[in-house]
Amino acid sequence: MRILVAIASYGHANDLYLDRVINEYRSMQFDVDVVVLSNIEKAVPPAVECLVGLPTKDPWSLPFLHKKLFLDRLNLYDLFIYSEDDILITEENISAFLDVGSALKEDEIVGFLRVEYGPDGERNFPEVHGHFRWDCESVRVRGGYTLAHFTNEHSACYILTRQQLTKAIASGGFLVAPHEGEYDLLCSAATDPYTQCGFRKLIPISHIDQFWVHHLPNKYIGHFGVDQRELGSQISALLLIASQEKRCRPLLNTETSLWHKMYSKDCYEPIRSEVLSLIPKSAERILSIGSASGANELWLLETGKQVVAVPLDDVISNKSAARGLQVVSGDLDAARAKISSMRFDCILFLNVLQFVHRPEHLLRLFVDALLPGGVVLITAPNRPYVRYRWQRKGGPRHSRLSFETTRIHNTSSSVIRRWCVESGLSMERTSKVDSPRANGSKQNRLSALFASEVVALAKRMPDPNERRGSKRGVGNACGPL
Repeated sequence: MRILVAIASYGHANDLYLDRVINEYRSMQFDVDVVVLSNIEKAVPPAVECLVGLPTKDPWSLPFLHKKLFLDRLNLYDLFIYSEDDILITEENISAFLDVGSALKEDEIVGFLRVEYGPDGERNFPEVHGHFRWDCESVRVRGGYTLAHFTNEHSACYILTRQQLTKAIASGGFLVAPHEGEYDLLCSAATDPYTQCGFRKLIPISHIDQFWVHHLPNKYIGHFGVDQRELGSQISALLLIASQEKRCRPLLNTETSLWHKMYSKDCYEPIRSEVLSLIPKSAERILSIGSASGANELWLLETGKQVVAVPLDDVISNKSAARGLQVVSGDLDAARAKISSMRFDCILFLNVLQFVHRPEHLLRLFVDALLPGGVVLITAPNRPYVRYRWQRKGGPRHSRLSFETTRIHNTSSSVIRRWCVESGLSMERTSKVDSPRANGSKQNRLSALFASEVVALAKRMPDPNERRGSKRGVGNACGPL
């Protein structure tokens, strides 16, 4: 088997990693040719080529140079590998790719996850951050492998067979000019085969250790990503879905269609103690709608509250459920039916309502689960359309911003107030805060004009049909489902 490897390497910063990567390929039993793509001449081993040039003036366009190389040598190789200069792909990775690839359908393709190693051997998986999560509906079995799709398709590398590369080229989505949209320039070059060539990237979760590749700098540890315990918990939930052949549907879509998926829900949001402190001290029974990794819900649980969560899906919530959080699975209607006998002092909608076409309907669906005097705590971005236009100044923009085109509402204090009133809630207070991810970003620079997030507390209005002082359902407020 003949393999062509293209490695993007800008400048000299990663030369030590580049040397290690090249040596790894040269040690393989396969017949491997390595081509380094750079903006400068590099001292590479005699058997390694170095192509110098940039597709555009933007230095981040360098990775797109590999596409013409692959086209020109399409008929000379059986396998094509692209990677950045700090990604260590091993012979085991390639062999595993070939093994599982023979069992996949024509539009399915094997992908990888990056892994980093800390000084004590702990593992970090940087792709798992922000709004990215496993698609619980994508789980499937092919041959002896169980696979699933992870929504972050970037891993700074990919492998294609000649047949797959031929199909990618024919799709019209491979040989394209440098571009960015869902991902930046660097990431777009490495994800185009998955995002615009007709392939579905699948990761073999049943053999996950054969499909992670070492990100040599290990620089994201402690900054973003999850550890192996968190990743393992999510994979366990996926494997359970596959073994039981049960249908798993996400609660709702929390990704926008904005440039770089701006304003999508952060599934790994840190504890928001400044927000949770607005919950009345007398509130004991808490319902959280649209929870993700569960940091806030677990924090409330540890303070002695009784907490029930309706998560985005059974995968993202698996670890928090194992730690004692009571989880109600299903779509919105099914979840509401399961808690029909329960009553709560507070309902949380933390960065949820803006993703629903009719937020007032969602509020109304759950508002009668509140006890008399109960409250609803809401967080949402502060005027995301205005902020988005400012952030995209000088770049491509949506021609028309609406929920239909962006999959997010232009939330503000007044918009949330209107939703609450239409749902039978009275607004108690609103405030504006900076989100925990805003520090140092363009988003934070707008704080002089307005903060990045709206926080609202609303109260259930008295129901004339309920008996005064009724405590219906209190005894079963958070009992077993």
